[in-house]
Amino acid sequence: MFKLEKIFQVDDSVYINSSIFWKSFSVYLSIYIFSILEFNSIFDLTNYDIYKISKYFYPSLFFTISYLIFSFVLGTMKRRYKISFLIFLINDIVPLFISFPLTLYIFFILKIDFSIDINTTYLFILIVGNLFIFRKISDFFYNILINNNTIQRNIMLVGTIDSIEKILKEEKEKINIYKCCLVKYGNESHLDEAKRILKIPVFTENTEIRIILEYHELGQIWILDNNEKNLVNYYLDLVMKFSVDIFLINIVDNVKDNFILPADDLINNKYSYSKYQTSRFYGFDLFIKIFLDKIFAVIFLLMLSPIFILAIILILIENGFPIFFTKEVSGWDGRRFKLHKLRTLKNKELDITINEKKIDTTSLKVGKIIRRLHIDEIPQFFNVLKGDMSVVGPRPHEFQDDLVYSKVFKKFLKRNKTSPGITGWSQIKGYRGGKPTDEQMRKRMEHDLWYMNNWNTWLDLYIILKTFYVIFNKPKM
Repeated sequence: MFKLEKIFQVDDSVYINSSIFWKSFSVYLSIYIFSILEFNSIFDLTNYDIYKISKYFYPSLFFTISYLIFSFVLGTMKRRYKISFLIFLINDIVPLFISFPLTLYIFFILKIDFSIDINTTYLFILIVGNLFIFRKISDFFYNILINNNTIQRNIMLVGTIDSIEKILKEEKEKINIYKCCLVKYGNESHLDEAKRILKIPVFTENTEIRIILEYHELGQIWILDNNEKNLVNYYLDLVMKFSVDIFLINIVDNVKDNFILPADDLINNKYSYSKYQTSRFYGFDLFIKIFLDKIFAVIFLLMLSPIFILAIILILIENGFPIFFTKEVSGWDGRRFKLHKLRTLKNKELDITINEKKIDTTSLKVGKIIRRLHIDEIPQFFNVLKGDMSVVGPRPHEFQDDLVYSKVFKKFLKRNKTSPGITGWSQIKGYRGGKPTDEQMRKRMEHDLWYMNNWNTWLDLYIILKTFYVIFNKPKM
């Protein structure tokens, strides 16, 4: 529902930042609880006044803010969440030892009295203990997300048999799941050898890659670069038109012991890599987009529910059931899902490929109004709540249309590098509705790609507002 897999597709910044916030809150909570229990009972924990008049009140504010800042400084330098005692010491305890003397120094400068006694030592030990417990809880939930395949990175390895075998034999980051691989076809015996050695699904360039990506729900393609540039370019030509993220992995130079590159800049803590083609939609920005999608979907469904219910009643009166029309379309990474719309054609004319002139003769009387005001699109807010769609994004196309237009336009499938939307940049620019010509589809694709390359939250809000203007002021094109 929240597409956590996509949020974590490139890095773990959302989990790292949220962990920093909550562990800082645990520090504050430790001080709050200690300030009350120092001279009172557990039944007084809700008495905020005791905390407020204690000697810990102002120090707790300075200390917590300082701890939060230094935790972000140390923690946000890491793009991947690591589980180890050393990481706990660096990211959790070091900010503690920086913040404590800093707080004392600030109080000394401001001439605020704060005496250190044995109870202060106990408090410090309590904070360290709570941070250790919090780290264990954080590690536990991170492992759950991975073990339940919630935030996994499904990867297809592309390269020679030897290079793929090399990667498979080595210790990998737990979040990386090698779903399948692609090798250059030699002959049947070569293919049989690959299957025997690699022991994961093996495909060649003769296989329909689009189907592989969808079936294995792939989010990344790793092209293993062993300094055979012609072969790497050959693989790039095969996969670059698809919507998944593409990484070039240098497996020749082992930089594990190279201290110039931090571990976060390495694959499996060992190999350098470069991002050849990645989506802008990931991390905290994507989390905000998804969160706003849910909020907007609920608001629009509540606001439009009277119109929605009235439209349903009118459809039932004129032509009975079914109320909804469902079709299968391509979503993020080309994964198919069922898109729902209000039915606007007569029961016998549910073929969506019919032309506009025939729609005029087969449309329900109420259908023309429903389509004109885009009331038929309201059920798609349920697709947004489910996580298949976004409020703003490229409009989804049927799977067959994707196949057809991807042969006409090389970049067409790159539209699938984000969730499809109810409205989008193309739609507010007039490229929407009907069965477009190749030229119109090219323009629509270019506008979609522009949106994806320039996306930010403010652009989404602008498109939502502009959509209302377009609906009530311009006919479909």
